[in-house]
Amino acid sequence: MPTLPQSRFRRPRAIVFDLDGTLVDSALDLAATLNRLLERHGRTAVALADVRNMIGEGAAKLVERGFNKTGGMPNGSWTLEKLTVDFLADYSRAVALHTRPFPHVVDSLERFARAGIAMGVCTSKAGALTRQLLAELDLTRHFAAVAGGDDVPARKPDPSHVMHVLERMGVNADDAIYVGDSETDVKTARAANLPVILVTFGYTPVPPRELGADAVIDSFSELPALVQV
Repeated sequence: MPTLPQSRFRRPRAIVFDLDGTLVDSALDLAATLNRLLERHGRTAVALADVRNMIGEGAAKLVERGFNKTGGMPNGSWTLEKLTVDFLADYSRAVALHTRPFPHVVDSLERFARAGIAMGVCTSKAGALTRQLLAELDLTRHFAAVAGGDDVPARKPDPSHVMHVLERMGVNADDAIYVGDSETDVKTARAANLPVILVTFGYTPVPPRELGADAVIDSFSELPALVQV
């Protein structure tokens, strides 16, 4: 397993996490919501394995990818904006029906908290839905700052998104590490000059070890030792 360069690798004051595919396995609920939307427009369902590779960059991108996968965007008055509003309204009613934290996530977060490390969430998911999901999974208590894609003027991979989270925690980039699952997360971290760790169990069509992260982990149980906690 690759390690962070010694010049940058030290115990952080803060860790910022991506959400979907990193902290929580939300693919089943997102796929079910997407397929209900597609069904309402006469489309066939998209397989869960395909949806896992579509997740990222927010709900509108997922909706767009789902329709493009099944024949293209619909004609008439159904704009991407309207379809996304429909998707989000449905998803909000079942945001945590099947979604759960990945194995060892809760134990690791509790370990970081005991070590005095501040934690935040930086996600392209809508802010209200992010906070709803964290609350329903009893994860809110772990995070000093949470920023969804619509909580900031520019979302990932724009570095201002993750910097907003760090500023709310009162931590400089020099004292933080970013943990995600995708190319977008690597680009975000690089733009913000943050060391980045990727998980292998998330949502990305490109193998995480090919994305140029500083470290890649196969289980959340590996994270505390990697960041010297």
